[in-house]
Amino acid sequence: MTTGKVIFIFIAVASSRFFIVFSLRLLSGDHYCDLTRLPSPQALRSDQFTVLINGYSESRIPILQTVTGVYSSSPSVAAVVVLWGNPTTPAKTLVELSHNLSISSPGDAPISVIRQPSSSLNARFLPRPWISTRAVLICDDDIEVDPKSIQFAFEIWRSRSNNPEQLVGLFARSHELDLSSRTWIYTVHPNRYSILLTKFMLMKTEYLYEYSCEGGESMAQARSIVDEMGNCEDILMNFVAANKTDMGPVLVGAKRVRDWGDARNEGVRRRGRGLRAAGEEVAVGLSSRKKGHRRRRGDCIKEFHRVLGKMPLTYSYGKMVDSIGEQGLCEKGGKLVFCDQQTVF
Repeated sequence: MTTGKVIFIFIAVASSRFFIVFSLRLLSGDHYCDLTRLPSPQALRSDQFTVLINGYSESRIPILQTVTGVYSSSPSVAAVVVLWGNPTTPAKTLVELSHNLSISSPGDAPISVIRQPSSSLNARFLPRPWISTRAVLICDDDIEVDPKSIQFAFEIWRSRSNNPEQLVGLFARSHELDLSSRTWIYTVHPNRYSILLTKFMLMKTEYLYEYSCEGGESMAQARSIVDEMGNCEDILMNFVAANKTDMGPVLVGAKRVRDWGDARNEGVRRRGRGLRAAGEEVAVGLSSRKKGHRRRRGDCIKEFHRVLGKMPLTYSYGKMVDSIGEQGLCEKGGKLVFCDQQTVF
């Protein structure tokens, strides 16, 4: 990794409820894989989890204020951290963002913004010495999940004491072998899945180290594929977890999910990994829904299989639900309505 200069900017803000100290940090890449700087797994708390939100586009800052507030209000959340991956965003903007998120939050969990050491999608899986929880939630900045579903997903993760290595999430996809072309493809099945998306992915904290620091040259090559494709870090994390467990992930249902990146949202106010204006798709995220998106992700599966030397992805069936009638929310005609079906990307 590229070595970065260590910069700390601390700003204290008085609040009627508490005294807030927040920071904007650019951390050196030399230290992430130094185990002496990381807490031992035994020291991590299991009653809460840490939320790591991938941030990139300034146009999504209004959404971030809502999303971070929901997570901060959850009693199971220890901290909410926005990992900012856009190197062109001015430091002043991120300082103001951190300040605004902190003082406007309705919850008690602290919210902070950290500039990533690079724009690489691999950076969202870097191990962090300040993570104090046994579980982390990796999520996107355009996904808003209702509080009860967040809590339910965490309870499902905690309840799997016999195999806590399984990933738990809300959005599932699948791999498949195309017999005609004899190659791996990325797809969706109505009754089975093998991949969870980082829109909402709960996992054990140790996976950050295993993804970023272990696996030798083959994992280094796999991470390079993520950088070359500008995509597929979620698929590679599923490879890591499946290789550890020999099991598929766990899909959890949500009562309400508001996905600003869903293609079924209409109008120029669409917010997601792309913004639509005057009929044009404009990429605003690190991994945009470009033409051929599904084919490119199939190429990732094929390349990961090649460099890692095995296909660990395993199918799971069904999902854990807390109630019936779960629905996603989409924007149509300037109003929020229930989405009628899942759109696959």
